[in-house]
Amino acid sequence: MPAPTTVEDFLELGFRSGLLEKTGVDTWCAQQNGDRPTSPDQLAQALIQSGMLTHFQAEKLLSGRWRGFVIAGKYRLLERLGTGGMGSVYLCEHVLMGRRVALKVLPLAQAEDPAMLARFYREAKAVARLDHPNIVRAHDIDREDKLHFLVLEFVDGVNLHDFVRKNGVLSPVRAADYIRQAALGLQHAHEAGLVHRDIKPGNLLLDRQGTIRLLDLGLARFFDDDGTAFAKTYEQGFSIGTADYMAPEQTMDHRVDIRADIYSLGGAFYYLLAGKSPFQHGTIPQKMIWHQVRYPKSMRLVRPDVPEGMVQVLEKMIAKDPARRPQAPAEVAEALAALFTEPAPPPSAAEMPPTVFAGYQQPSSSHVAPQTAPRTPGTVTIIPKMKPAEPLLPGAPPSEAKSQPESQVNPT
Repeated sequence: MPAPTTVEDFLELGFRSGLLEKTGVDTWCAQQNGDRPTSPDQLAQALIQSGMLTHFQAEKLLSGRWRGFVIAGKYRLLERLGTGGMGSVYLCEHVLMGRRVALKVLPLAQAEDPAMLARFYREAKAVARLDHPNIVRAHDIDREDKLHFLVLEFVDGVNLHDFVRKNGVLSPVRAADYIRQAALGLQHAHEAGLVHRDIKPGNLLLDRQGTIRLLDLGLARFFDDDGTAFAKTYEQGFSIGTADYMAPEQTMDHRVDIRADIYSLGGAFYYLLAGKSPFQHGTIPQKMIWHQVRYPKSMRLVRPDVPEGMVQVLEKMIAKDPARRPQAPAEVAEALAALFTEPAPPPSAAEMPPTVFAGYQQPSSSHVAPQTAPRTPGTVTIIPKMKPAEPLLPGAPPSEAKSQPESQVNPT
């Protein structure tokens, strides 16, 4: 429908969408003492401030869209939380239960790709096996016609990539505590037979109580399967992950184990302390080679305030040879826990983004079928495999290796 040009047009769209109820709007209008908005934009802002609409809902109504606010008759769309490698993520509310959840929606274009659809359902299977305070939980997977979506626990927080970009590098104790928590979640995934394969700061979510949650298992590969169906059909000839944090062996073979995740977690640890990834400057092929043959600038030089014991843990995590790394995430968590006596305090309100519309009021009923899918987000990095490179510094420990120049580019 065309965009509304009058207040009456806007209200009609709101009523047809099921987002607004006439009784509630009439009551609200009566409380305005005659000072009623005179344009759709003014009315939308007023209804947002009153808690009757969200910014996302108002934006869609102002563009003339009134269908698709309820998915599968159960989940009312509230806000767009962001996009990830496998789809858009929306904050939703269960129509009957009132519980807020995060819906990860697979774009229609990708749902028509057998590889993307298979990976999406593998994510659901992977997350469903996990139940741990340091992992975002999955509640359901569902579809409506060609729309496929995963229902996840909603965590009000921010990923560590954005947190560092806003607030700067973390104190050693804080960085160690966050990585320790992530390692505990990763250990649980490891015990369930899971390899994440895309550990990075953007997939570590910090909530307002200071708890870290592991996100985005869409690239996970089970190491206890026979390697026939998904990997051989869709992954042959490719490396899957994020170039800034990929383990050396991950750039050459899709059959990696938990030690690749430990390497990537070490790269995330480096980012929290240095404000940049280990090899942030360079093209994707260059980064993939550098993970094999170079060491990043020593943390002893980047952050002299980082305790020696913590530097040693970090250097073990990012060792080129998987055999020289900790062999399980629990070893990382134990080593880091020994370095401080108390967990880091919760983040302050100033450090965190605003709470996602605390004032929204749920309508008493709404059963509107979806019409159009959300826009397609960016996709995950899928990179041709690299051949093994000859080490430039065979056997050299990180503290003795040549350091990379500092980067001007933000990490992926």
